[in-house]
Amino acid sequence: MAPRKSASVSSRKTASRPAKETNGGAIAEFDRDAELSAYREMLLIRRFEEKAGQLYGMGFIGGFCHLYIGQEAVVVGMQMALKDGDQVITGYRDHGHMLAAGMSARGVMAELTGRKGGYSRGKGGSMHMFSKEKNFYGGHGIVGAQVSLGTGLGFANWYRGNDSVSVAYFGDGAANQGQVYESFNMAQLWKLPVIYVIENNRYAMGTSTARATAQPDFSKRGASFGIPGIQVDAMDVRAVKAAADEAVEYCRSGKGPIILEMLTYRYRGHSMSDPAKYRSKDEVQKMRSEHDPIEQVRVRLLDKGWASEDDLKVIDKDVRDIVADSADFAQADPEPDASELYTDILL
Repeated sequence: MAPRKSASVSSRKTASRPAKETNGGAIAEFDRDAELSAYREMLLIRRFEEKAGQLYGMGFIGGFCHLYIGQEAVVVGMQMALKDGDQVITGYRDHGHMLAAGMSARGVMAELTGRKGGYSRGKGGSMHMFSKEKNFYGGHGIVGAQVSLGTGLGFANWYRGNDSVSVAYFGDGAANQGQVYESFNMAQLWKLPVIYVIENNRYAMGTSTARATAQPDFSKRGASFGIPGIQVDAMDVRAVKAAADEAVEYCRSGKGPIILEMLTYRYRGHSMSDPAKYRSKDEVQKMRSEHDPIEQVRVRLLDKGWASEDDLKVIDKDVRDIVADSADFAQADPEPDASELYTDILL
């Protein structure tokens, strides 16, 4: 039985598309401002994550910490296609998503170090922080759990009759979880406005997709439900933006959910405790030298005469200053009072 729908909601279109699609390598046309914005946002994530890695090694960050270095084009390209009111939810490799959503570097770093100025007042750490103001709903440590919650956000939009979409990010490993397919079924059944973004960085913890996945083309994962999928070169922020534009239009028009498989790559281990011995240094270096998402934008800016080396150095300095300030703030900020142990809990 379909859920009750508010009377103000107009009828949704139910047109379907082929279950497997590709954007044919489409890329968005970026002008100078778009290229510079993408460069700065990706560089901010890169430098922030590098600093987080340093602080972890120095003992200022405890517990789990999963870095996003190498995957920056995914969240930056997606965010460029969203508007105010759209929601984002993701797993535990989440710092980049927070920064791309506009959350402050100070607040994120303070949470990483367990300080009261953090987004969860120092109680959530790397994997669990939120911002209602920025429509960012976590950071979740349970593999695949955010997919069901992101589907629920899409349901809320559908029920309220607005044109907002929810974006649920998850990895290639989480794509094999059962709740993912329960979510796919309900989202397609009720034509919910959800974009499922599978960040395929080739390794689920330490196991390659080739060894652990019977169907390695994750854009096909919604085929049995009739959910279309697009495979994207997610090392190119323009390709991400083009696919995101298509997905957003599809959802806003009432056609239901869509899957974007982002073909990306992480340069670091699964987490800070992972030495990543399951792949060669040559493999990582090849990706860095031939496909780095930030370097691609840098080269385009220089080649088109839209920026000089000095211009880019200024951007890098500005980004480094923001990150250094966030680290200084986080280390100086006090830990939460013991009374915080009794707040935000259900009895």
